[in-house]
Amino acid sequence: MSSMPPEWSPHAATWMGFPNAAYRGTGVSTEQVQDAWATIANAIADHEAVKMLCHPTSLRSARKRLSARVDIIECPLNDAWLRDSGPTFVVDDEQLVGIDWRFNGWGDNTEFDWQADNDIAGFVCQHLGCERRPSALTNEGGGLHVGHQGQVLLTRTVQLDPARNPDWTDEAVETEIHSQLGTEQAIWLDRGLYRDYEANGTNGHVDMVACFTPSGPVLVHWQQHEQHPDHQQCTAIHAQLRDAGIDVLPLNAPTTVRDNIDWVDYSYINHYVVNDAVIVPAFNDPNDGLAMDMLREVYPQREVRSFDARVIFAMGGGVHCITQQQPLL
Repeated sequence: MSSMPPEWSPHAATWMGFPNAAYRGTGVSTEQVQDAWATIANAIADHEAVKMLCHPTSLRSARKRLSARVDIIECPLNDAWLRDSGPTFVVDDEQLVGIDWRFNGWGDNTEFDWQADNDIAGFVCQHLGCERRPSALTNEGGGLHVGHQGQVLLTRTVQLDPARNPDWTDEAVETEIHSQLGTEQAIWLDRGLYRDYEANGTNGHVDMVACFTPSGPVLVHWQQHEQHPDHQQCTAIHAQLRDAGIDVLPLNAPTTVRDNIDWVDYSYINHYVVNDAVIVPAFNDPNDGLAMDMLREVYPQREVRSFDARVIFAMGGGVHCITQQQPLL
């Protein structure tokens, strides 16, 4: 039976995609975006292998910015959110398997091309020589999070999105998720963060809101600012998880509540756990240090490293969104 190891299990590698260009209207440049992705990749390469997919037209820029430790792999990708377009790796009978969810640009909720990204999971599996296991479910890696007790976090506005899976019930989604990941209990959140429902958003990815920890409790985004639209939603999520018998660890959001566009979705939940380290988004904010302290408590045997993630968030995601772990067999 297949099972998806939790993120804190040993990794063989991290998969990423190199961005081709900044999105229009974000207030950041292509150079800033490529520098931000490269900074994260180079940091992860201090701890484990990094495989970077790169469009042929961006190879020169990638080679200029990436450490020699990063393995650059030419691939005709549209975009750089490998958590979503890449395979979700599971282990089946001590063999690596890549789950190839259907990808349709987050319910075709993007003004940019995404068709080539539906082929990335297959490309990665072929590169690795591992089994590609297709799923009929339209889904993304950022739309789920697994623990070590057979539990998986999902969001109703993602897996049950009519633009993704119009004919699926929650029972059908759970059956497919459990079959592919080896999980046993789905914990549904009603919604994600406010900003995620704007143009080019994912409509509620759970990896901005909540994540399991090795000791069992779920870290949950906590927006303290009462005028922020996420304040009420975070209160509801906390109550929902507690009602489900889940221990909750609130992780305070940054004090910054707006950027040049709207209410921010800055979230420390969107960190990435690698071998011997935790890569944490930072926002030049007073709460950056508090978040690092909490994550040191959650991961006492790992180095906690922070990197300015405001450019990545301006593009619509975070550190976790641009990475995908390949488990060590």
